[in-house]
Amino acid sequence: MTEEHVDLRALLDEEGDIAADYLEELLDIIDMDGDIEITVEADRAAVGIVVDDVADRRLKRLIGKHGDTLDALQELTRLAVQQQTGERSRLMLDILGYRQQHRQEIAEIAREAISRVEDSGEPVALKPMNPFERKVVHDVVAEAGLFSDSSGIGPARHVVISLLDEEHDVEDDGDDADIFDGTSESAESAESAESAD
Repeated sequence: MTEEHVDLRALLDEEGDIAADYLEELLDIIDMDGDIEITVEADRAAVGIVVDDVADRRLKRLIGKHGDTLDALQELTRLAVQQQTGERSRLMLDILGYRQQHRQEIAEIAREAISRVEDSGEPVALKPMNPFERKVVHDVVAEAGLFSDSSGIGPARHVVISLLDEEHDVEDDGDDADIFDGTSESAESAESAESAD
């Protein structure tokens, strides 16, 4: 391990510990039970609220409709970490495996679209997605060796998947498109994806 990798790992471990303390205190305040798991995934701290036995049904309230409450709680947790470290956090929060399950569902949608693109040779535009979902699609598409980019603005932002083509020109629509060609990822899109996942 390089010294830089060790330093990053120490920083991510610290972020996870701070987040775990924050979440444990929150669970105590709202009188809910859950265990905290801390890991490091894809060079970012990941914290999950899990249960060993039957889940406290009230924990599902912390996920909310379409994960909206979970997204908000993740942002609050990131702010708590930032307050102590002085650095912006990219920490991921999951509750009862919601994000992992959602990631698998979005990956399956991406694989079906990839199959359609490969069969027809024509680009496929997916429904509008949040940054987390788009990031999952971009990763699956890159792994398959195809090309994807994000198009649209705000809530209409979506991913378009096409065959990888050296002559493929991507025009900038003025909205800092997330462009994934299987080799790179824009920093802005990665940061956006982290805020919504």
